[in-house]
Amino acid sequence: MLARRVIPCLDVHDGQVTRGVQFGRAEAGELRNVGDPVELAMRYNEQGADEMVFFDITASAHARASMADVIRRAADCCFMPLTVGGGIRTVEDMSIMLKAGADKVSINSAAIATPDLIRQGAKKFGSQCIVVSIDAKKVETDRWEVFSHGGRKATQMEALDWAIRAVELGAGEIVLNSIDADGTKAGYDLEITRRISEAISVPVVASGGAGNLDHMAEVLEHGKADAVLAASIFHFGEFTVEEVKQHLHQKGIPVRLKASAA
Repeated sequence: MLARRVIPCLDVHDGQVTRGVQFGRAEAGELRNVGDPVELAMRYNEQGADEMVFFDITASAHARASMADVIRRAADCCFMPLTVGGGIRTVEDMSIMLKAGADKVSINSAAIATPDLIRQGAKKFGSQCIVVSIDAKKVETDRWEVFSHGGRKATQMEALDWAIRAVELGAGEIVLNSIDADGTKAGYDLEITRRISEAISVPVVASGGAGNLDHMAEVLEHGKADAVLAASIFHFGEFTVEEVKQHLHQKGIPVRLKASAA
């Protein structure tokens, strides 16, 4: 069985890492400043993170240049793979981030607006470089809808249907963000994570809701996710990546432990 991955996520706004709840908005003053993205990346690299995700939540042309610099500096001092998302709307945007040192690019609203962008990116760089991030919200008893524009715009698309289509177009990984659970620390959305994980052939990264170590174990075991992504519990020092991995290891879930902890 493949090792499950533990992935810290850094939301970057104006060059600083921030954190909100249920997709809090920068313009509404709903974000907390957490720190410097490269310093945090170095910390998680030392803790044994399997990957690191940077999301540019400013997503302006100026911010893209700033984010490319962040990726360049992080890649110089970190050995773990780096994924970058936010404001990536074209194949050229993808190229800029990959040349800066990112291993993968994550697209969300741009993929919804132009699904062929997934195919174009996969053709040029390989499916392994293309991540489609899906922001899903439960709108009825048995229906999860995809939202775009940072979780603010309904698309009328079913999350499961969109995940399947994204993979058909060439996505090599799906990041599933639960809008309902984001930042609440109440646990991941196990049901939609399991449905999507069982329906597609590429890895699914569960995002949104991590509040304790058992939440991570649950979404890997019962949600069938291939990886867990979290922000708050790492940024505010509640748990280290190493502590998460030790807990998962004790639960019998395969993870890559640091040599000193194996």
